[in-house]
Amino acid sequence: MAINLIGRVLATEKNPTTIDDFTFWTDPELILNPFDIVKVTHVNDSYSYGVIEDIAHITDANSFLTNFISSDFGNVEIEEPTLRIGMNYVKAKVICNEKNIYIPLQNNAKVMLATAEEINYALGLKDIQNPLVCGYLEMYEGTKGYEKVTLPVNLNSKFIVGPEGAHLNISGISGLASKTSYAMFLMKAIQDSYLKKTGEDDDSVAFVMFNVKGKDLLAIDQPNDFMDEKDPEKAKKDTLEQYEKLGLSTEPFKNVHYYYPHSVPKTRHWNTYLTEEELNDNIKKKKAKKYKYVFKDDKENLDLMFSNIDDSNQTMDSIITYIMSGQGEFGRISDWQEFLEAVKRKCEAGSNGSDKEIPIASWRKFYRIINKGITDNKIFARSVVEEDGETRIGDAMKYIKKNEVHVIDIAKLSEDKQAFVFGDAIRTLYDLQLGQYSGDEGVNPPSRIVVFIDELNKYASKEVPKNSPILKQVLDVAERGRSLGVVLFAAEQFRSAIHDRVTGNCSTHAYGRTNSIEVSKSDYKSVPNVYKNMMTRLKQGEYIIQNPIFRSLLNIKFPKPIYKQFK
Repeated sequence: MAINLIGRVLATEKNPTTIDDFTFWTDPELILNPFDIVKVTHVNDSYSYGVIEDIAHITDANSFLTNFISSDFGNVEIEEPTLRIGMNYVKAKVICNEKNIYIPLQNNAKVMLATAEEINYALGLKDIQNPLVCGYLEMYEGTKGYEKVTLPVNLNSKFIVGPEGAHLNISGISGLASKTSYAMFLMKAIQDSYLKKTGEDDDSVAFVMFNVKGKDLLAIDQPNDFMDEKDPEKAKKDTLEQYEKLGLSTEPFKNVHYYYPHSVPKTRHWNTYLTEEELNDNIKKKKAKKYKYVFKDDKENLDLMFSNIDDSNQTMDSIITYIMSGQGEFGRISDWQEFLEAVKRKCEAGSNGSDKEIPIASWRKFYRIINKGITDNKIFARSVVEEDGETRIGDAMKYIKKNEVHVIDIAKLSEDKQAFVFGDAIRTLYDLQLGQYSGDEGVNPPSRIVVFIDELNKYASKEVPKNSPILKQVLDVAERGRSLGVVLFAAEQFRSAIHDRVTGNCSTHAYGRTNSIEVSKSDYKSVPNVYKNMMTRLKQGEYIIQNPIFRSLLNIKFPKPIYKQFK
């Protein structure tokens, strides 16, 4: 026990210990870090465990002026003639007691470093059911005379993909926070876990990911060559070893299907960052398709075109209802061009006929938005030719199977088209899990579908119009998705910008590197100040994680991506 002894508990008149907090002194040169776990002797031969939150250094000097005067009135070259008595004192939060004794820790109680097994127990990581690795901890790094402790961190998968809890929110500034990399690491761990399952277990999972930046997620079934590292061979060897230590396979994602927006070669309507050769090659290999939207099947999603349009008077909604119900000539239309012409006729003076409740000005606004959306892109087509590797997103999502990964490329589309495709996919998956397609042949969805989207602020920020159909869909998933089996993994730069009902329904939160302005927002008021400050200094591959089964926030690390990277 004495080997790990590092200090004693302090309890003074002005700074007493409480059932929640305590302070201890320690050697001024002993290196400790926030999030390190300490073990403290307590009454009835029990031990309490605490997590370090802050470290301070004091001396016997009464004021700053005392030190200034003792240095020959500010001579920076002179060595201090009077030895100042100093010490470090550490503030820690009680996270548990092995005998459930929670009276305040006693003055002068022994404070020790914890072993790996004790850290697991203290943080609630021991004997976790349905373990899913979410990273690893490193403690006592740089602590002289003590060996650094490295241990994997598992959470209960039922608290991230359901049914006990669901949804993950990842926040952090662009680039350094590695939001996509961490989400992909977790989904890789989930797929590995479910691929190991055998028998007739009804619990199964599939993934739908949206590629929103360049070619980021367009080769996740191919191994990483680490060519952007200084020493590719060493980086590869180290990364594969980390995956093995965490109990994960060293192969990239399996059962991957890609969907690219229909494109016209050598025109401005080339809708993906892949080359024509790359796209055609993947289609020939039967692992990719081009998606289109056809009027007769997709007209019911017209409302998604207006996701960022404030329609407080619901005039756009009235027009969409009018069209959906087939009123006027809209019951005889078969393609997008005929549809645009019919809408244009509604914009002409005196064209309303008996339809007086929708003013011409509203039809004209509707036409401006819908005309720009449809004519500006070739994903809106007359028909789908399956023999040419074409499909609809609605059809592709309807037939999703367990352990499959579906990647939908929207990176090169304009924001309104991105919103349309995202909304269409979410709506289809939601209806699928509600059982809307249960009578259709070949429909056999997994019990859980994980949907990953970066830049969530485009669809569920506090500034999105309240009547936005996509916002309503995202809120439905956040609030009811856990019971239906639709799980949202979402990432954004600033958590404070996201709708409270979305973040409030997430059971797991990952905080990456951010700025001091962001951590001053009310969304972070439950986070201790020292951890907020740490969020502004986190390195790449490092996150602060919050999950119901953890007794404290955890500062975890995760390995580099194992799938192909594009720079």
